[in-house]
Amino acid sequence: MLQVNNLNIKFKTATETNEVVKNTNFILKKGETIAIVGESGSGKSVTALSLMRLLNEKKTLIYGEALLSNNNLFSLTGTEMNKVRGHQIAMVFQEPMTSLNPVFTCGKQVTEAIQLHLGLNKKDAKAKTIALFNEVQLPRPEAIFDSYPHQISGGQKQRVMIAMALSCGPEILIADEPTTALDVTVQKAIINLLLKLKAEREMSLIFISHDLGVVKEIADQILVMYKGEIVEAAPVHDLFANPQHPYTKGLLACRPDPKYQLKKLPVIADFLNPTENNQAVIDNLRISYQYTDKEIETRHDKLYSQTPILQIKNLNTWFPVGNQFFGKRKEVVKAVNDVSFDVYPGETLGLVGESGCGKTTLGRSILRLIEPTSGSINFEDTNLLTLNKQELRKMRKDIQIIFQDPYSSLNPRMLVGDAIMEPLQVHHVFENDTLRKQKVLELLDRVNLLPSHFNRFPHEFSGGQRQRIVIARALALQPKFIICDESVSALDVSVQAQVLNLLRELQAEFNLTYLFISHDLAVIKHISDRMMVMNKGEIVESGNPKDIYFHPKEAYTQKLIASIPEF
Repeated sequence: MLQVNNLNIKFKTATETNEVVKNTNFILKKGETIAIVGESGSGKSVTALSLMRLLNEKKTLIYGEALLSNNNLFSLTGTEMNKVRGHQIAMVFQEPMTSLNPVFTCGKQVTEAIQLHLGLNKKDAKAKTIALFNEVQLPRPEAIFDSYPHQISGGQKQRVMIAMALSCGPEILIADEPTTALDVTVQKAIINLLLKLKAEREMSLIFISHDLGVVKEIADQILVMYKGEIVEAAPVHDLFANPQHPYTKGLLACRPDPKYQLKKLPVIADFLNPTENNQAVIDNLRISYQYTDKEIETRHDKLYSQTPILQIKNLNTWFPVGNQFFGKRKEVVKAVNDVSFDVYPGETLGLVGESGCGKTTLGRSILRLIEPTSGSINFEDTNLLTLNKQELRKMRKDIQIIFQDPYSSLNPRMLVGDAIMEPLQVHHVFENDTLRKQKVLELLDRVNLLPSHFNRFPHEFSGGQRQRIVIARALALQPKFIICDESVSALDVSVQAQVLNLLRELQAEFNLTYLFISHDLAVIKHISDRMMVMNKGEIVESGNPKDIYFHPKEAYTQKLIASIPEF
């Protein structure tokens, strides 16, 4: 179907040329799925975008061939390429919220593609769109046709993008990180959907991901990319049974494995160190990092003999839906419904559940970023719900939050150093900005960033680096309690391992207490002392992570665990 020969891609800047893809070769057969895996910046998405001819050709140099139906895609004119896109090769982009136009309805955006490529009238295009929405298993397709992107969930947006890509019957579908940051249950549904559509339509699939656990379920062949080069290529079962390259071994090892209880996760650097015997590293890593049952028991005895630092009792956060009509009571969404739990000093309490279950609302209600409807939030014997704004501001020094998306929680016009220094200024910590800057430089060093990063803007950093900046800002006031809201959900498995290790180191160093919110059960089991499972605003199960993972009582918890990709 597709043959890529000696693909090289270079990006031109004002002063230099950077080589981002080097000597890439692969063949995609009819009905086959090839997965391209690697960290952010390894060249996966750039390779896919070059095949679609969607890179800025004024700033990009592309060498080599991409042969589709005996035509080199890189030699086609713009008009010829427009005929290829959609009909022969189509793409599902990484982030559906930014790929869909927020001012047009979902239906309008798909019918536009159908009318443009297939020349159907408006009525027929709408009928085809609704048929596609049915095919990608969207609930209430007629309602979603008239919905705007912000009115539907992340998994539904991803299905709309898949419907758009399928609208012209492509022979090859490129799926660029289509399951990143989705819940495990939604992720599994999207993978099953892609496999079903591929079989029914006899398509070939190029699946791009940083998560080897996900690609194991969908791929026939795997290409591992590192710094722009394919360092390993093998059939899926061979690669998992016997990985050859140290980088591949590192990618497989750094994802949390629920079978082990590790003090720290292996990282890529453990495998790429040329002075080490890689086989010895692999054989000994999990043994040397493993907690013993005695160590876990001793830690838990110490933690739970203390007085709780936070006590939540009968907390409710309800949102009214619709308008009051002739004095009738409004309907309410019970985002947090009669939730009670305690958190102990130095503990990591994990909170897991699907998107929309109320996890983030609960975290923000504790901080009163969202005002609760009723209940009590006692932090060190002070009920936060009784405090006025001035008293609450003083209390925020002890309670901080690491938000889900580090980029949107940093001011893009503010230097990183100033963003970390701002809470010190607001709370009048230290006498002057010279001393505050010294503290910020210490924090940057502590989260493995450089002093030179002080004078850079957020857009100049990678996702993992931005997450470290947000962690440094949360630590600036030396809080006692931190809410980590999906703080590793959109990171590569290798960067995720580094951030999880950092959070655990900081907890030991500063005696921090965490409420760790995630949709990823493997991550929660790795980091937590106790865990709670949330569904539809209620805590449905809580206890020891090992007991819940291996002996779940609730059907909902069993469904979450069954959705986790296995290695």
